[in-house]
Amino acid sequence: MSSRVIVISIAVLLTFLAVSEGSLGVELHCRCILTESKPIGRHIEKVELIPANSHCDETEIIATLKRTGQEVCLDPEAPWVKKVINRIMANTKKR
Repeated sequence: MSSRVIVISIAVLLTFLAVSEGSLGVELHCRCILTESKPIGRHIEKVELIPANSHCDETEIIATLKRTGQEVCLDPEAPWVKKVINRIMANTKKR
């Protein structure tokens, strides 16, 4: 087997692995680089809470905005964000 065939095989394998990893929706890093701390509560349609894990040691809070569908990372230390999370947790316990 020639070295060219080996190099091409490795390149194809690495490409396949990169494509399959992306298609699984697995994040290998933190999604939130910048966070919003000013109140935007009335513009939020839904909130996703991502606990710290092996790929990101920060808790991430991602809000989807009503009008645009844009995702915004929220500052978990902002007082208004803490209130939103507490409200969501209280509603979840009532169900």
